[in-house]
Order: sequence, then structure tokens, then C-alpha cells
Amino acid sequence: MKFKYLLATSVAGIAAAGAMPAAAQSTGSIDFEEDDVIIVTGRGDDGVGGVEIPDTTKAKQVLNEEIIRRQRPGQTVNDIVNLVPGVSFQNNDPWGSSGGGFTIRGFSADRVSQTLDGLPLNDSGNYALYTNQQVDPEVLEEVSVSLGSTDVDSPTASATGGTINIRTREPGDDFGMTATMTFGDVLASGVEDSTFMRGFLMVDTGDITGSGTKAFGSVSYTTYGVPYNPYGKIDKTQFNGRIWQDIGANGDFISISGHYNQNRNNFAGSESLELLLPLAVNGEVNALDRGDVIGTYDDREGRFNIYETNESYPCAVNGNVLASETGNATGSPGASVDYNDRGDCGSSFFRRYNPSDTGNIRGASRFTLSDKLTFTFDPSYQYVKANGGGPDDLREGFFTRGDTGYTGAFRGGYYFGRDLNGDGDLDDEIAGNDPSQTTTDRFGVIANLIYEINSDHRVRATYTWDRARHRQTGQITYMLQNGEISDVFAIDNPLLDVNGNEVNKRDRLSYAILHQVSGEYRGRFGDLTAKLALRAPFFTRELNQNCYTTSDNGFVDCPNPGFDLTDYEASNPNAAAPTSRTLKYDKLLPNIGFTYDVSNAVSVFANYAKGLSVPGTDPLYASLFFDENDPGANPSPETTDSFDAGLRFQSGDIEAQIGAYFTAYDNRLATAFDPEANDGEGARVYRNLGRVDKYGIDGSIAWRPTRNTLLYVFGSYNDSEIKDDIAIGACRSFQVGDPFYSCTASGEEGFLLTGGKKESGAPRYSFGGRGQIAFGAVELGAQVKHTGTRFVNDVNLGVLEDFSPVGTTDVVEDFQYPAKAPAYTIVDLDARILLGEFPTGGDVALQVNLTNIFDEYYIGYFGGSLDDFGFAQIGAPRAGSVSLIIGF
Repeated sequence: MKFKYLLATSVAGIAAAGAMPAAAQSTGSIDFEEDDVIIVTGRGDDGVGGVEIPDTTKAKQVLNEEIIRRQRPGQTVNDIVNLVPGVSFQNNDPWGSSGGGFTIRGFSADRVSQTLDGLPLNDSGNYALYTNQQVDPEVLEEVSVSLGSTDVDSPTASATGGTINIRTREPGDDFGMTATMTFGDVLASGVEDSTFMRGFLMVDTGDITGSGTKAFGSVSYTTYGVPYNPYGKIDKTQFNGRIWQDIGANGDFISISGHYNQNRNNFAGSESLELLLPLAVNGEVNALDRGDVIGTYDDREGRFNIYETNESYPCAVNGNVLASETGNATGSPGASVDYNDRGDCGSSFFRRYNPSDTGNIRGASRFTLSDKLTFTFDPSYQYVKANGGGPDDLREGFFTRGDTGYTGAFRGGYYFGRDLNGDGDLDDEIAGNDPSQTTTDRFGVIANLIYEINSDHRVRATYTWDRARHRQTGQITYMLQNGEISDVFAIDNPLLDVNGNEVNKRDRLSYAILHQVSGEYRGRFGDLTAKLALRAPFFTRELNQNCYTTSDNGFVDCPNPGFDLTDYEASNPNAAAPTSRTLKYDKLLPNIGFTYDVSNAVSVFANYAKGLSVPGTDPLYASLFFDENDPGANPSPETTDSFDAGLRFQSGDIEAQIGAYFTAYDNRLATAFDPEANDGEGARVYRNLGRVDKYGIDGSIAWRPTRNTLLYVFGSYNDSEIKDDIAIGACRSFQVGDPFYSCTASGEEGFLLTGGKKESGAPRYSFGGRGQIAFGAVELGAQVKHTGTRFVNDVNLGVLEDFSPVGTTDVVEDFQYPAKAPAYTIVDLDARILLGEFPTGGDVALQVNLTNIFDEYYIGYFGGSLDDFGFAQIGAPRAGSVSLIIGF
């Protein structure tokens, strides 16, 4: 894409909204933080080499179009912000559409709010962030990262760990078009087809009326094979657009933006850390997991065989293929497979799908009511339809309790009460699929009223509203002869029971509602700029559980309607009946800070912010197991007290920042593995980790020694301390003598030994840099990121277990699994060659991107655990791509 064209567009967008430090998210926050009113940086440029350090009271950093465009076209924005200190992102593949995970200052993604033009992108239920569904990078103006705090009008229920604010570009004033074609592949031996292809087209209308009416629209299509999944395929289509209307000459405007993303993809593939960690010791992984036969893993090529199984594909079931009389809700026929006779066809973990349809509409507007009073209004709507899951057996018979047989979902099994295969009996189990379905409709509004007292002092009042309808079901559908699911959205093709009802493994509806009022004052007193702000969020969680909750882990039984439930309830006296419950959370959240200009180039800053994270749907639904008056029925919200202080240097061709932080983190929710839960099958349960102190230092320097060169260096050190051991109740036999626990005998009061330990899942340190140099029409770049070790669990211990290398009968007794995932270093290269320029303006360029050029093996993202290994991705392998970019 033509850099000069894009940067001109960026400057125009800033002028339209008022000059700013480029770090805010909503229209109101942007307008309130105008450079020329409150925050004076003395520069007036767009940073150094695409890196901006806003002169705010908080620790923030911005990456603008210059650095975004040098990354691989189509890459997720979360991979790009891995160049910000304190951020640690692990991509599931080199191309960005298989997902990934990250931390900021040790906070996981579900504690970090990510927004697009002020619209919250985190899941409204569990606050998860799906990095493969992010907006195409070509339509971005900038992305800013706020470390540890958020804007006062932010519509977030979870931002205790900071925010990532993504801003799309303003349409250009002149007609223009940008087209990109990208081809790539994994450059490593042993991988099956992983060819990457992507096309992108964006058209700007220019000012079509002469009065500031302009628009852009874009479309992209991406497809490739998933590197570690021999069956996996990505098909992704995305549309973006924006319509803009200037109002007058003082920066007022109305804008409507739209985004739609459709993903059809298989699981990227993850494995237990218990299998992956031995690689750090002896270069091999264990032999068996989830029924997949895993090959030896003692070289780089072996990575790509980790999901090879005895199943061939395309495949056909061994045994009977049976016709379903009522294959779906409309009664149309479909194929069903005998579960016990299907062989391995369709069983592999990597054949599971993660389809998603997501879209949003974002409004933005600014109105000058008087020479001192400004009003901004940003409404939004977003829609999500997504699921994930895999094969399971569907029982023709009834689930029996006493004298009554039931259909529905019980103890992980599905009962239909009808002859699914047409053989005249109810004795069979039929192969099916049981993905977990989520559909969300979410509306929001951010409104700001800004009053300029004088040129040095401003105040604003804000109202924020966010309402999400979060519907979670688990419709069951059938498997086809070739092992495929009948429909990747089982909700569109559900299999019905004998009475014509859907069988659901879960059936719940929640409403997440936020009403928030806030106020902020900013004033300049000579060289001192002060900020006083207060957020007052009022969160409501309306929970509607239509199933019986059978344990405090949130497990459920879901009987279908039409049956007398007397026998079921008599045999499950402790199960909580279907119910509705409303929980409310509110807190005053002050945000106070200052900047002080020591000189024209040097300033100091400090900030205090209180944060709040409301429990997500999973622990809240689990709390329905308890009586309403039981303490377990009202999980505590997480809270933080975050302190930042630092020093900035901004002068000419140098921007630098170094800062220290301390966060007191209370009521941190974590998960542990209980092997005796779920009728002895094991389950992950929620635990309150109590108080955790998080602290560290991060910094960066961007320097342009000459007009044609750039050097950017960044780094961070992040540490934490869990204050207390966690009570686990009475010790059980398997915990006695285990170093994870305090247990010396069964029955005594026990503790998980987390006191004084470090949080798992986040690196204690990371550092890296980027360099660029231009030789006429050729621009070269290189960037490196070193990520330190990460503890696997919060007890900071590996375990001793017997270990059997693949393909041998040998047993390594008392094999020491490591307590940490090893450090790793990733090096990327990029080059851009100007091929020619159009006489009327615009150019044609070739861009080459090589990632992980030394093909470093590393363990990808894992979220950490109290006392378990959990699952992790394998780090993205070496890959290269070539892009032809045309812009005029």
C-alpha cells in the first residue's frame, strides 16, 4: 500500500477530529485529549518510524500506519502490538487467522479490553478475545496500547490489565484504490500443504459532494492450510466500510462504519504441556493423547507429524452407514453413522471446527454546541455467531431414573428416545457432533459532554451503556459418512428427540448490562498537567439457567420437556433446578495522574487507577449450584490498584519512555484441576487466588539517526507474587505427599502451596527491537523479539512421573517435567521494493515478509493454571510471503 497516500489520510483524520496524542478510543476521549488544548508535546509529527509515545499521565504506546504496513498483509493486529513493551503475544500460525493468545504486564487477554473505534471486542460472557477475527490491517490508522488502565468512558467489564484501542482510518478526500495480492508458504521441511493466499481491495470515493461526504469500502479473502493440522483449512472473508460527513469547518462530523468477518476453520491444534514440555529436556513428546497416535518429536520436521493418526482422510466409516429418517429440524434426510462401527473416521481432534460469523456497525459523531461546549455520540451494534466442539455418541434409548426414561443431555451423554438408524430398536449409539454454540446481540452507546473552561482547563461528563444478550446452547447434529459434521453450525441442523425437541448439552441465556457515568477534569498549571477522573460503573448479570446444575464446577443435566421429573430430582437431591438469578456489581473507580515538563524534551508522569473485573459467565453459572444465601452464590469481582510512574524524552528524531509499575490485584480468579470431579473423570474448577502483587519496568526508544534509517528498541521486566496458599478443604489421598500441597494425611485441612510463588503463563521478561534502512526504491527492515521463560503453574513446580518415549518399551522413571516453558527468540525480515509510480499519483510495490527466519521451535500461548499443565499451541514455524501492492 502506498505509504504517502495512507499517511496523508491519517493526517487528514487527525485534523478532522482535532489534533491529539493518538491514544484514546471513543470520539469523546479523542476530542478531550486534544494536543492543542491540554497536552503539548512540542512535536506535531506522527512519532518516529511508526512509533508514538503520547505525553499522557498513563503508560501508553501507539503504533501507526508506517509500522503496521511493514508487517505481513492480513496479519492480526495482536501480532503487530507484540512490538510494544509489556506485551507478549503467541500466534497460532504465521498468517494470523488461527487465533493466538497474549498477556500485557502479565494480565491475560480476558483481563485486557480490546476495542475497535470504541466498540468492545471481548466476548460479553467470558471476556475472551478472538485474535483471528480482527479487522484487516490495511484499514487501520493506528493501534494504541494502554498498560494497566483504561479511558474513563470505556465500556468494559474486565479491563484490569489495560486496553488495546484500534482505530480505523478516515476515508480519503480524493478518489483512490488499493489492491494487495499475497502468496506465501511455510518454509520448513515436513509440513503438508500450508500455502497462503490472500486478496484485498479497498476503494475510496473521495469527496463526492464537495461538502465533506466521502466513504471507503474494502473486501478481503484469505485461505490456507493450518501448519500443525494436516486436515485444517482456513477460509476467511471480510468486509469493511466507512461513510463520513463533515459538518461545518470546526471538526464536527458524522460517521458510520461497518465490519463483517466470516471464518470457516478447523482447530489450529493444541497439545497438553505434559506432552510438549519433555521436548525441553530430551527432545521427545509422549505417545498418546485424546486417541491420536503421535509420532516422535525429536526434530523440527516432527512438529508437523504430531497430529498424524491412524485415520486417513478423506475417509469412510467401517461398517453400516444408516439413513436418518428425520435428520434435522425440517425432517429432510441425512446420513448417520454407527458410533461403534465408524472406526477412526471423524474422531480426530484436528477435525473439529471453529466457525464464526461476526459483524458490527459503529457510529461516531461530534457536534459543537457553543464555542466552549462539545457533544460526542458513538452508538454501536455487534453480532456474533460461533461455536466449537467435536464428535460424540448419540444414544437411541432413554436416560433412566427410577421408573422414568428421559431424553436430553445427562452426565455427558445424549439420549433421543427414538430409532435414529431405522433398524427397529433403540439399542444403538449413533455418531454425532456436539459443538458449544454462542450467539450474541450487543448494543452500546458512549456519549460525552465536554466543556472548555478556558484554554488550560477542561471537564467532561460521560454516560456509557452496553447491553449484551448472550445465548449459549449445545445443539447436537449427526455425522456424515465421510466423518464430517452435517453442518458446521449444529444450531442450523439440530437432531430432534422422540417428541420433536432439540437435545441440548447446555441451555442458558444471560444479559450483561452496563450503565456507567464518569467525569474527568484536566488542567494545565504551567509545566504541570493534572488529571482527575472518576468512573462509576453499574454492572448487572441476569442469568437464566434452563438445565439442572449438578455440581459447583458448573456441570449440568438438561432433560427435555414433556417428562415428569420426579424420579430425576429424587435421584439427584443436590442438583440445583433450572433458575434465574440477577447479580449486581458496582464500584467507584478513581483515575488520577499528572505530567510535568522538566524541559521542552523531558517530562515525568505518574498515574493511579482502580480497576474492576466482573466474574464471567462460567463461574457465575457454576454459582447457581449454591443456595442464594450461600457465600458461593455471589463470586467476588476482581479489583486492582495500579500505580505508574515514568520518564519520557521526546525531541526531534528521538522518542523514549521508561516506566515502573505496581499493581495490587485482589480476588484473582484462577482454575485448578480436580481429578475426582465430574464422576471421577476430572474437571477444571474455579478458585479465588486472593491477593497478587504485580510489578515491573518497561521502556522503549525510537531513534531515526538519518532520514533513511530507524532504530527501535524495547523491553520489559514483569514480576508477580501470590500472597497466600489456597485452602482446598480436607486433604484427599492423592494429595498426600504431593509437593503441590501441604497434605501429610487424608482428612486434614489442606492448602495448595501458592504463597510466595509467581503467576504462571506470562514471561518475566521480554525485549526486542526493529531496524529499518532505505536505499532509494528499496526499504529493508528486521525485527527481533526475545521472550523469557514462563511458569507452567502457580505452584511453580514441575512433577516427577514415569515417561515412555515414542516407539520404545523403555520407561524413564521419575522423569522430571520442567516447571517452566523455555525462553525463545523470533527474528523477522521484511523488504519493500518500489516497482514504479503512476503519472497521476500512486505506485506499485513488492513486499516480502519472512517470519521466524531461524525456524525457532517454541511453546506457544498457554493461559497458566494453579496446579496443572493445561494445553498449549506449538509456536508458528518459519514462513515467507510475497505481496504485490498497488495504490493510487
